[in-house]
Amino acid sequence: MSTTAAPAHEELRHAMRRALALAANGPERGTHARVGCVLLDADGAVVAEGWHRGAGTAHAEVDALSKLAPGQAAGLTAVVTLEPCNHWGRTGPCSEALIAAGIGRVVYSVADPGEHSGGGAARLREAGIPVEGGVLADEVEEWMRRWLTAVRLGRPFVTVKWASTLDGRAAAADGTSQWITGAAARAHVHEQRAAHDAILVGTGTVLADDPSLTARGDGGELLADQPVPVVVGSRGIPEGARVLRHPHPAIVSRTRDLDAVLSDLYSRDIRSVFVEGGPTVASEFVRRGLVDDYLVYLAPALLGGPRLALGDLGVDTIDDAVRLRVTSVTSLGGDLAIVARNQSESPS
Repeated sequence: MSTTAAPAHEELRHAMRRALALAANGPERGTHARVGCVLLDADGAVVAEGWHRGAGTAHAEVDALSKLAPGQAAGLTAVVTLEPCNHWGRTGPCSEALIAAGIGRVVYSVADPGEHSGGGAARLREAGIPVEGGVLADEVEEWMRRWLTAVRLGRPFVTVKWASTLDGRAAAADGTSQWITGAAARAHVHEQRAAHDAILVGTGTVLADDPSLTARGDGGELLADQPVPVVVGSRGIPEGARVLRHPHPAIVSRTRDLDAVLSDLYSRDIRSVFVEGGPTVASEFVRRGLVDDYLVYLAPALLGGPRLALGDLGVDTIDDAVRLRVTSVTSLGGDLAIVARNQSESPS
C-alpha cells in the first residue's frame, strides 16, 4: 500500500469527469459498459488514460496501464467511472491487473451491479489497496443509466416512441399517419433507432405498414449501426414482408408475453430496445410498467377522432394516472421531441 501523498478531492472529481469523457469514446450499444480510467500521481497530474473499446478489448483500467512502463504504475491513483471488474470473461479481472501493477489507490464512481463482474472493490481492499466509491455518482449514474438499468433488471432498457398531434392522435380517421411530423423529427427517429440494439413492433404494424425497421440517413442510405428487428404477436407475417429483408435476421416472437420477450432478448445480448409498435404494443408496455424512457414526437396539428397514440392503460380514475417526469424537450423544425420517465424514478 502506498504511503505517499494522494490527489485532493477536487482533483479526483476533475479526473472523474475526464474519465467520463473518455468513456464516451466506447461503443454505445452492446453488453459492455462504456468505462473510462485516469491514472494520477500524488500531485494530481495525469500519468495515463484509457477507455474500453468494446467486447474482447482491454478494459479501461488495463488500457490505461498499458501506456506505462513496468513498475511505473506503482503508487498511482486509478480514477475509474465503474467499479473495477472482478471476473474472468474475454479478458481478465481489472482488480487483479491493478493489484499486479502496484496501484496505490482506487477511486470509482458507480458500483458494478453485475452478478459475476461485481466485487472488485472488496478484492482490492483485501489486497490492502485503499478504495473510495461514489465520486460524482449522480452524474455517472445518469450517464450510464441505460446500461445500469438493463443489468440491474435483467432485461433490456426499453424506450417507447410514438408521434402524435397536439390532441394525442397518431393517425387520421382513415388510418393515414404519414407524415404527422416533419423531416427533422423523422431523421431524429432514425438516429434513435441506430442508438438501440433492437427495434420492436407488433404484428399489426407489420401487416398494416410493412415497415423495413432499418435506420436510414437523409438520402435513404442504411446507417452503419442497425437495430435487430423484433416482431411480437400471435399472427403470422407475410413471407415477402420487408422486415425479413433487414440486414439483421428478424426475431419473430409468437407471443404477447412481453416479460418473456424481453428476457429472451436479454439472453441474446440485447441491452436496449426501441419500441415503435403502434398503440396496442406501446400501451401494453406501459400497462406492464416496462417503459424506462418515453420518447414522444409532438406535431403542432389537430386531427380529432378515435386514433389515439395510446389505448387503454387500465386507468379508471385520475389518481391512477401514470405520472411522468419530463427530462428533455428538443425543438426539431416545427415539432417537439419530449423525453420523459416515470415520476417514481428519483432524479440521478
